[in-house]
Amino acid sequence: MVISNKDSEKLEKAGYRFVGDRRHAAAKVCHWTKKSLLDQGVCYKQKFYGIESHRCLQMSPSIPYCHQKCLFCWRDVSFTKTKFMEDFDEPSNIIDGCVDAQRNLLCGFFGNENANQEKLQEAQDPIHAAISLAGEPMLYPMLDELVQEFHRKHFTTFLVTNGMTPARLENLAEEPTQLYISLDAPNKEIHQQLCRPQVDNVWMNLNKSLDLLSAFNCRTVIRMTCVKGYNMQNPTEYADLIKKSSPDFVEVKAYMYVGDSRRRLKLDNMPSFQEIYDFASSIAENCGLEIVNESYESRVVLLR
Repeated sequence: MVISNKDSEKLEKAGYRFVGDRRHAAAKVCHWTKKSLLDQGVCYKQKFYGIESHRCLQMSPSIPYCHQKCLFCWRDVSFTKTKFMEDFDEPSNIIDGCVDAQRNLLCGFFGNENANQEKLQEAQDPIHAAISLAGEPMLYPMLDELVQEFHRKHFTTFLVTNGMTPARLENLAEEPTQLYISLDAPNKEIHQQLCRPQVDNVWMNLNKSLDLLSAFNCRTVIRMTCVKGYNMQNPTEYADLIKKSSPDFVEVKAYMYVGDSRRRLKLDNMPSFQEIYDFASSIAENCGLEIVNESYESRVVLLR
């Protein structure tokens, strides 16, 4: 078993729904999907990139697998594994299972008089996959086929990676609609302290992945999770890394004090929107970018 029954129950209480026979993949309804169904706002990704929050499927094929145990991760990292199991579920089964799980998780909205019924009907057939829920998707051995299967089913895809597997990144059989690389430190020392890698050569591999980014034809984004007191420093070093990777966009986003991260960090580690805006401005100034959008509620600023 990939995850113990105790850990599975804990994640399911948090809203995760495991799919497939091997229980390494799961879906979880995003906070903003629920908000959108109630016409109370939408995710910043809708504002920035045009995806529809109520038709977004938040999922991962590799819930317990990651190269790191980041302090800011919202899940319990105690059961993190770095090597994928030899027996795993097929992409089509994972996708069908995640769609069914999302439908079941949303069924209560049919009895909510405040829910937008038109959106709710559309939400039964999601058209966007955020492959970003938890874990590192690049560790799933059939990631290529997963992206291809999503596209075959007419989904758009946002793929988020920590950049630890440049060889896999370079040899993706099919590019996602949008590729994110997480850049959570300006240098090796801060990365080691904040991201707590469980494998070797992580800073070298991250830099190799950043070097590859400009060769992609899909939309590319560097995503920065900013933790006050840890990595909101050295804007010139961040700028140098951004310039060499030449992404289409940079998201500078606040760490949010949620989930299991509250066991490792404090509320004071969550930056305000103004702190994020000022830090993003400093980075932009050093790498020739400018602020093109922002979301106060999500404490995120978009650079281009």
